[in-house]
Amino acid sequence: MEIVIIGAGVVGLATAWRTAARGASVTLVDPDPASGASAVAAGMLTPVSELTYGEEPLLRLGLTSLARYPAFVAELEELTGADTGLRTDGVLQVAFDADDLAYLDDLRRFQETLGLSPQTLTGRECRRQEPMLAPGVRGGLLVPEDGSIDPRRLTPALLAAAEKLGVRLVRRRAEAVLVERDAVAGVRLDDGSRLPADRVLLAAGPWSSDIGGLPPGTVPPVRPVKGQVLRLRTRVPFLRRCTRGLVKGSSIYLVPRADGEIVVGATQEEMGFDTRVTAGGLWELLRDARELLPGITELEFAEVSAGLRPGSPDNAPVLGPSALPGLVLGTGHFRNGILLTPVSADALTETLLDGTVPEEARPFTPDRFEVTA
Repeated sequence: MEIVIIGAGVVGLATAWRTAARGASVTLVDPDPASGASAVAAGMLTPVSELTYGEEPLLRLGLTSLARYPAFVAELEELTGADTGLRTDGVLQVAFDADDLAYLDDLRRFQETLGLSPQTLTGRECRRQEPMLAPGVRGGLLVPEDGSIDPRRLTPALLAAAEKLGVRLVRRRAEAVLVERDAVAGVRLDDGSRLPADRVLLAAGPWSSDIGGLPPGTVPPVRPVKGQVLRLRTRVPFLRRCTRGLVKGSSIYLVPRADGEIVVGATQEEMGFDTRVTAGGLWELLRDARELLPGITELEFAEVSAGLRPGSPDNAPVLGPSALPGLVLGTGHFRNGILLTPVSADALTETLLDGTVPEEARPFTPDRFEVTA
């Protein structure tokens, strides 16, 4: 079976690896693979910490994916020899003031109704976990289920794994999906060349809605959501584990790496395809980070960057067959692309090769959107 995958972000790469491992002939199309939002993301694996009201199905999908991560990473690292920086030592959530603490307390009660069991901490107990926290931090939660991974190690490893299994990489932009007799026939590239295909996976992130050649309504609208991320460096121990904070109602996270990098993020801006780094975005990140960890202003500045998350109409992933025979969608992961990589790759591989959608992905198929021409 000939499969063409449009988009070499983390989901497209992982699916290319998985489908090639099952014997399919796979071509991956992307002018700049392993880049975009996948290279900017902090790599939070936090289905529990990032839970919000009304997202219970997404929580279940996230927990399923998180449970698969250790085996997924072990197989990937054995094949490529890469270290992906997976950490499974939990996430600390902290509250800056009384209102933030009240919100965390409400969140804890909601989590407990779903069978989750975060550990409640006083301010002193939070500082025992992370001594650099500000003295005024009011309290928090320790979420043992959650963790993190380094996307800047994960995505190159996935690319290497795909290439080891014979995936062909075409560094061009996909211009249109070719349709013949009301079914997918391949992909046309920006240089006019054509790639024949039995199946096409559209995993182009926020550009998924812009691919030509498709009947109206085939792809639900996917919009770009800008996120600016700051990277700092330290030569001495500063932060032990991934820490999420609420600061006067604003959310911020800090993700430490083994090499001394600390990723601080992220803004959430509806700015179209604008990827400019702004003084305001940088100031907001530093302001909130300094409230939680005053010593952070002494760390070395390394980088600030911006990426575009793909947001679907309901901010949940779009996984499975489209109304056009042969076209499968794997997009719209919004802030959960890294977290959902293992479960998305498994679901999309099964859909592409067997024509079936696994049970965990069924709430997220494209047909949940009532899109009319």
